[in-house]
Order: sequence, then C-alpha cells, then structure tokens
Amino acid sequence: MKHPAAPAVRLLRRLRENLVTLAALAALGYLLLPNVVVLVFSFNKPNGRFNYSWQRFSTDAWTDPCGVADLCGSLALSLKIALGATAGATVLGTLVAFALARHRFRARTAVSSMIFLPMAMPEVVMAASLATLFLNTGVEFGFWTILVAHITFCVSFVVTAVKARVLSMDPELEQAAQDLYASPAATFWRVTLPIAAPGIAAGALLSFALSFDDFIITNFNAGSTVTFPMFVWGSAQRGTPVQINVIGTAMFAVAVLCVLVGLLAGNRRGRSREP
Repeated sequence: MKHPAAPAVRLLRRLRENLVTLAALAALGYLLLPNVVVLVFSFNKPNGRFNYSWQRFSTDAWTDPCGVADLCGSLALSLKIALGATAGATVLGTLVAFALARHRFRARTAVSSMIFLPMAMPEVVMAASLATLFLNTGVEFGFWTILVAHITFCVSFVVTAVKARVLSMDPELEQAAQDLYASPAATFWRVTLPIAAPGIAAGALLSFALSFDDFIITNFNAGSTVTFPMFVWGSAQRGTPVQINVIGTAMFAVAVLCVLVGLLAGNRRGRSREP
C-alpha cells in the first residue's frame, strides 16, 4: 500500500532537482514581460492620444509604421549613428585590446584602468563632460557630436570583450603557423583574427545596442537633432503612438533572430569539429 504522502514527496523532489531551471525560466519570463506588453499594444486601437489601456484589436499601425511624423526619420538617424559608432568603436577598441593584451609599454596599467572609467562613470557625468568639451571647443551640436560621444563610451565595451578573447587564445597556434613559414601578416589574418572574431563580434553587437538605445548622453549632445529614443521620450509627453510599439517589437524580433542565427552557427561549427 502506497503512503498517501508519496506523490507530494515526489513532487517536492522534482521541484528541488529542477529548482535552478525553474528559477531561470521565471527570471526569463520576468525580463520578457515588457516585450510581451509592447507586442500586445502594437495591435491596439486607442481611443485618443495615449496607448496605455486596451481598446480593440487593430493592425493599422503595422500596415503604416511611418504614419507618425518624424518617427521613421528619427529611427533612420539612430540606425545611422549606431552603425557609425559600432564601426568606430570596434576598430579603435580592437586595436586597444590587442595593444593591452600583447604589448608592454609605459602606463599600460593606467591605460587599462582608465578603459573602465566610461563603464563605471554615471552617464549624466559623462554626458555633461562631453557637452562641456564641445561647448569649449566651439563645436556645433548635432550628428557628429552624438557620434563622437557614442564612440567614446562604446570603446570600453569593445576593449573588454576583445581583450578577454585575446588573453584566452592559445599562443601555440600562432607559433605553429610561424613554424610553417607563415608571415606575421598571414598569421594574423588566418589564425589570430579568426580566433578573436567572436570577441570582436560581441563587442560590435554590444556597441550597436548601447548606441541605438542611449538617451542621456545623446540628450546632452544632440542640440536640435532628434534620435529615436529622444522621439519616444518626447512623444510620451503628448501621447504615445502605437507605431512606437510596432518599431520596438520589430527591433526585438531582429535581435532575437540574430541570437538564434548565432547559436545555430555555433552549434553547426561544433558538430563539424566532432570526429
């Protein structure tokens, strides 16, 4: 005869064995909840200016995402700035990371420590400092000041990602290439760079996300230029159009697609290396 408490004991045992998985799923659900709300309200048909309460289902915003004046213009500007900041920060950050990881020079420790300042410094402090610099040098606020500001704080994230990858590289691989009479340039392009590529890609993707999403530093250094985050903030004062939810949902879908493609590519490379 089974004890009546046996099912409860088995349930508790299963919960205890899968506690970490359940906690991870709960945390993931909590993080994705705002995105679900944005997705749902992208199909809302508000009765008025504010899109804060559900009225009725509609696909009007999806069929006309640029129906709000200046929305797509600010989105295109943010994408342009994010791409430029990503390119600049990736090149500079990769060079700095290789210099810090491979070479010994004076003030190397100080430079390595200062790299983390933009990451540790409050954004409002950095924003005010950059704005003061541009004002004192007589630079007109606009596209270029935003781009320079974004490159400045994105470089640190690229250096961190690439430096960690370079330090974990096996030096014997490069030595083997040199033993096979490969030139320094060929060793770099065929051995070093492919190994460091995941770190460079991670830094570039992080730079793009941070640049596209930034508001505080942009607001201090934009002048009359309006990026997408600034457009969202300004629209929230007068009423949030449904098209903002559409753009947010589309950007989230693209990000998820990029992650899935990266995972599939990594799994395929792993299977191809198996004997």
